[in-house]
Amino acid sequence: MPPYDDVDTLISELSASLEPPQHAAFEAAARSALAGLDCAGPGLAYRILVPLQRRFFDPPDDARVTAGPRHHRPNKLTALPAVGAEDPRGTARRLSMWARR
Repeated sequence: MPPYDDVDTLISELSASLEPPQHAAFEAAARSALAGLDCAGPGLAYRILVPLQRRFFDPPDDARVTAGPRHHRPNKLTALPAVGAEDPRGTARRLSMWARR
Protein backbone atom coordinates (compact mmCIF):
# COMPACT_ATOMS: atom_id res chain seq x y z
CA MET A 1 0.00 0.00 0.00
CA PRO A 2 1.37 3.43 -0.84
CA PRO A 3 2.22 5.57 2.17
CA TYR A 4 -0.66 8.07 1.87
CA ASP A 5 -1.82 9.78 5.03
CA ASP A 6 -5.28 10.15 3.48
CA VAL A 7 -5.62 6.40 3.09
CA ASP A 8 -4.58 5.84 6.71
CA THR A 9 -7.11 8.43 7.81
CA LEU A 10 -9.76 6.75 5.69
CA ILE A 11 -9.04 3.37 7.26
CA SER A 12 -9.26 4.82 10.76
CA GLU A 13 -12.52 6.63 9.96
CA LEU A 14 -14.13 3.54 8.48
CA SER A 15 -13.03 1.41 11.41
CA ALA A 16 -14.25 3.89 14.04
CA SER A 17 -17.80 2.49 14.02
CA LEU A 18 -16.67 -1.10 14.51
CA GLU A 19 -16.39 -3.06 17.73
CA PRO A 20 -12.79 -3.50 19.02
CA PRO A 21 -12.30 -7.10 17.78
CA GLN A 22 -13.76 -6.22 14.38
CA HIS A 23 -11.79 -2.98 14.35
CA ALA A 24 -8.42 -4.76 14.33
CA ALA A 25 -9.62 -7.40 11.85
CA PHE A 26 -10.91 -4.71 9.48
CA GLU A 27 -7.65 -2.75 9.60
CA ALA A 28 -5.67 -5.90 8.76
CA ALA A 29 -8.05 -6.80 5.92
CA ALA A 30 -8.00 -3.21 4.61
CA ARG A 31 -4.23 -3.04 4.53
CA SER A 32 -4.02 -6.41 2.76
CA ALA A 33 -6.70 -5.33 0.24
CA LEU A 34 -4.76 -2.16 -0.59
CA ALA A 35 -1.32 -3.84 -0.52
CA GLY A 36 -1.30 -4.87 -4.19
CA LEU A 37 -2.30 -1.47 -5.59
CA ASP A 38 0.47 0.70 -7.01
CA CYS A 39 -1.29 4.05 -7.22
CA ALA A 40 -4.06 3.96 -4.66
CA GLY A 41 -5.45 7.35 -3.83
CA PRO A 42 -8.16 8.03 -1.28
CA GLY A 43 -10.96 7.72 -3.86
CA LEU A 44 -9.93 4.27 -5.06
CA ALA A 45 -9.25 3.19 -1.49
CA TYR A 46 -12.72 4.31 -0.46
CA ARG A 47 -14.37 2.33 -3.27
CA ILE A 48 -12.45 -0.77 -2.22
CA LEU A 49 -12.85 -0.39 1.54
CA VAL A 50 -16.53 0.49 1.91
CA PRO A 51 -17.85 -2.97 0.92
CA LEU A 52 -15.15 -4.50 3.10
CA GLN A 53 -16.21 -2.36 6.07
CA ARG A 54 -19.86 -3.40 5.61
CA ARG A 55 -18.87 -7.04 6.02
CA PHE A 56 -17.26 -6.28 9.39
CA PHE A 57 -20.02 -3.96 10.65
CA ASP A 58 -22.52 -5.48 13.07
CA PRO A 59 -25.36 -3.00 13.71
CA PRO A 60 -26.53 -2.58 17.32
CA ASP A 61 -29.88 -3.95 18.43
CA ASP A 62 -32.81 -1.60 18.05
CA ALA A 63 -34.49 -1.44 21.45
CA ARG A 64 -37.43 0.51 20.06
CA VAL A 65 -38.73 -2.60 18.30
CA THR A 66 -39.45 -4.36 21.60
CA ALA A 67 -41.41 -1.40 22.97
CA GLY A 68 -43.64 -1.13 19.91
CA PRO A 69 -44.90 2.00 18.22
CA ARG A 70 -45.40 4.96 20.47
CA HIS A 71 -47.76 6.92 18.27
CA HIS A 72 -50.76 4.69 19.20
CA ARG A 73 -50.65 5.52 22.90
CA PRO A 74 -53.67 7.53 24.08
CA ASN A 75 -53.14 11.11 25.15
CA LYS A 76 -55.22 14.27 25.43
CA LEU A 77 -54.61 15.28 21.84
CA THR A 78 -55.82 12.02 20.35
CA ALA A 79 -58.71 11.54 22.83
CA LEU A 80 -60.39 14.91 22.21
CA PRO A 81 -62.13 15.91 18.97
CA ALA A 82 -60.15 17.87 16.44
CA VAL A 83 -59.97 21.61 16.90
CA GLY A 84 -62.53 23.26 14.68
CA ALA A 85 -64.44 20.03 14.11
CA GLU A 86 -68.09 20.66 13.47
CA ASP A 87 -70.79 19.40 15.73
CA PRO A 88 -73.07 16.86 13.99
CA ARG A 89 -76.07 19.03 14.91
CA GLY A 90 -74.49 22.01 13.15
CA THR A 91 -73.88 19.95 10.02
CA ALA A 92 -77.49 18.75 10.01
CA ARG A 93 -78.73 22.32 10.53
CA ARG A 94 -76.63 23.59 7.64
CA LEU A 95 -77.85 20.79 5.34
CA SER A 96 -81.48 21.42 6.24
CA MET A 97 -81.07 25.15 5.53
CA TRP A 98 -79.57 24.29 2.13
CA ALA A 99 -82.52 21.99 1.36
CA ARG A 100 -85.01 24.80 2.08
CA ARG A 101 -83.61 27.11 -0.58
